[in-house]
Amino acid sequence: MGAEDGECSGGPTDGAFGTDLGWSLGVILRAWHQQVERVVADVPHGTRGYQILSVLGRGDSPTQKGLAEHLSIDKTVMPYVIDALEDARLLARKVDAADRRVRRIVITPRGRRVLGELTTRMRTAEQALFDDVPASLRESFVTQAAQIATTIHRAHPALNPCIAVQDALSE
Repeated sequence: MGAEDGECSGGPTDGAFGTDLGWSLGVILRAWHQQVERVVADVPHGTRGYQILSVLGRGDSPTQKGLAEHLSIDKTVMPYVIDALEDARLLARKVDAADRRVRRIVITPRGRRVLGELTTRMRTAEQALFDDVPASLRESFVTQAAQIATTIHRAHPALNPCIAVQDALSE
């Protein structure tokens, strides 16, 4: 019996689902990604566009190169993503006051409104992801996952969570 017969290859084979951390995280991440893709479908470049707006929405004004490195978006792809988001009036390139040769990427008022709407829709999508999970388990999982991620990130600040997501989704 193989994947074509409905059996999931790579997961626990002894019926003890949840005993393999990689398998568990993969299932959660793929389900999350399916929910999120629907939410960001109307944003130029989907998840990438949303990630960029999320960074800018925190008040950061990185350079295009810095943003590409932070989100692990190929530097040859990033101009197209930025162009599309700029054409949609969600962000703008602004001259850096300290160095006129540098352009900073900033969120526009329209981009901030769209990000607010997306954030609400993301929360709804995440709730839908956990519809079949008891509320107490969901709350505990989300809290503990955040604590674990924060601990790991503090110990290894160079680890970019976006890279992990992209790697997991590309497999």
